[in-house]
Amino acid sequence: MACVLEAPLRMSVLSEVTASSRHYVDRLFDLDPQKVLQGVIDMKNAVIGNNKQKANLIVLGAVPSLKVSTRKEFSCWRSSGIVKWKGLMNGGNWLLYLLQQETSSTELRTECAVVLGSLAMGTENNVKSLLDCHIIPALLQGLLSPDLKFIEACLRCLRTIFISPVTPEDLLYTLQHWHSCGFKSLPQPLLCANGPDHQTILFNHGAVQNIAHLLVSTSYKVRMQALKCFSVLAFENPQVSMTLVNVSVDGELLPQIFVKMLQRDKPIEMQLTSAKCLTSMCRAGAIRTDDSCIVLKTLPCLVRMCSKERLLEERVEGAETLAYLIETDVELQRIASITDHLIVMLADYFKYPSSVSAITDIKRLDHDLKHAHELRQAAFKLYASLGANDEDIRKKIIETENMMDRIVNGLSESSIKVRLAAVRCLHSLSRSVQQLRTSFQDHAVWKPLMKVLQNAPNEILVVASSTLCNLLLEFSPSKEPILESGAIELLCSLTQSENLALRVNGIWALMNMAFQAEQKIKSDILRGLSTEQLFQLLSDSDVNVLMKTLGLLRNLLSTRPHIDHIMSTHGKQIMQAVTLILEGEHNIEVKEQTLCILANIADGTTAKELIMTNDDILQKIKYYMSHSNAKLQLAAMFCISNLIWNEEEGSQERQDKLRDMGIVDILHKLSQSSDPNLCDKAKTALQQYLA
Repeated sequence: MACVLEAPLRMSVLSEVTASSRHYVDRLFDLDPQKVLQGVIDMKNAVIGNNKQKANLIVLGAVPSLKVSTRKEFSCWRSSGIVKWKGLMNGGNWLLYLLQQETSSTELRTECAVVLGSLAMGTENNVKSLLDCHIIPALLQGLLSPDLKFIEACLRCLRTIFISPVTPEDLLYTLQHWHSCGFKSLPQPLLCANGPDHQTILFNHGAVQNIAHLLVSTSYKVRMQALKCFSVLAFENPQVSMTLVNVSVDGELLPQIFVKMLQRDKPIEMQLTSAKCLTSMCRAGAIRTDDSCIVLKTLPCLVRMCSKERLLEERVEGAETLAYLIETDVELQRIASITDHLIVMLADYFKYPSSVSAITDIKRLDHDLKHAHELRQAAFKLYASLGANDEDIRKKIIETENMMDRIVNGLSESSIKVRLAAVRCLHSLSRSVQQLRTSFQDHAVWKPLMKVLQNAPNEILVVASSTLCNLLLEFSPSKEPILESGAIELLCSLTQSENLALRVNGIWALMNMAFQAEQKIKSDILRGLSTEQLFQLLSDSDVNVLMKTLGLLRNLLSTRPHIDHIMSTHGKQIMQAVTLILEGEHNIEVKEQTLCILANIADGTTAKELIMTNDDILQKIKYYMSHSNAKLQLAAMFCISNLIWNEEEGSQERQDKLRDMGIVDILHKLSQSSDPNLCDKAKTALQQYLA
């Protein structure tokens, strides 16, 4: 079966197929093996650097379908009365056939692989044509050959095909491909391992053991390829990282080999890649963050890569790797911040392209422009990691030359990656109470942030909405203008997102907004959410969404006038939700938060009657007073205390009803509790009965 073209060929294409191109294909069918070999060699020379010739040969059928069967079939086609073009299209497909035939000489098979590799270096359409003809299984089959030159030619062709953007990466890792070629186990291709599934496949088929010895090869290129392979295999993969720690080569453990490759006298490429290996192993928990190979070797090496002396691409890779290394460790962040003036050094990342290069050196300008976005992205990432926890570091970052202006500008960059990195940096710095009150207010950061939230991909929305949560804290001066800009509607819409992180952030921001807010704001939040959406959030399968929703309700139901107003309009629905949660299979923290909401309701002037007239709720409060968990007991006690407080109207009737339920007996038992908080709270409640 011949390869299928994606669209009918136009006459203009046919006219470009020259006689010389047909000559190359026709020679593949000569009965003399030497003439066939010479034809393939001539074809190889003809296509080198000539994309037009490559396309011609593919159109003529030099790339075969695996289903082309015999030369006799082709002879029948050629001698028949069918139009010659059709004969060429179906019969000239012969290179792959020759590649796979054991009767072909090794030299011929090697030359066929070289030509196929050259064709793959042409346009993306060339690669698509090769893939359509099932070239991958044929090349993988070639790896079983004992001839090293033929294996190398097949590997080079495979590499060329797989670095093309039109080739699906999963194609290499589909087991059926390997089994169809007769493999009992996967070979060890030094190709991409994109994600945990690919890493696992390579790991399970012995990649670590088979590649490790290559790290001590006498060839620098071989050592580098092995090193790069380990950096990809270990990235965000604890299984691989834990294995690498214990692998030894010539009596030396791999981490020790990686550390030697970090030395200043080694090529920069080797230093960087070794640092990436050690970074991945550290982040996976295979190496402690306080290990000397991290603190004294890896971190300083990566800081060196950020200096002006390094190439721009090296500075980008160094900063991004360092950001990943220190992202979650406070001590590493502190050490990095005082190493070689790193914070000031990173400010230089924003100075490309320079005005001098624009005037004097066009090539330099082009180079700077190419890497300018990457440099800003890397700097923002590293600043975000540096300022993740320490207040002093955040202060130093913000005091760096024009830092806040650079972040604000970064929020509106055309590059999504730069925008995302800028938002992450802003999020990191927004954890500072001092900066929220000063720098964030001075630069009106909330304005570009709200603009980002209006229309952005989910990955940016998640970080931007997290930042907004911090800007809505009650001590933030940005809270009021954010409210006035229509944030409630935006946040309510986020709570309906299918993206879990956006739902969490949306309800979290509303919770912060409701804290000590005016009654109008609280009413606007309830109106924006709607009762239906509130119930939807309270029945969300994710505990974080549920906890933040309960936190929102607790903040809404604070101060007596607000409690009474909200319960007068939404009391029935809120009491129903509380009942469902207390009856459900939820953890201690969820039920404690729910009981605290009841305690707030019990503090209302008129709202408490919704509890007193609901025997089901009263029985649940009584049950939790005798629960085995002290937190739940204490939360239930707060409800009782608010209901029986003497200074409030109707307290005597409420006390009598609760006494009849046996609440006083429970209070007496709790007053003897070994838990001091429970004991004190029970005694305080009993005093209300004695007053």
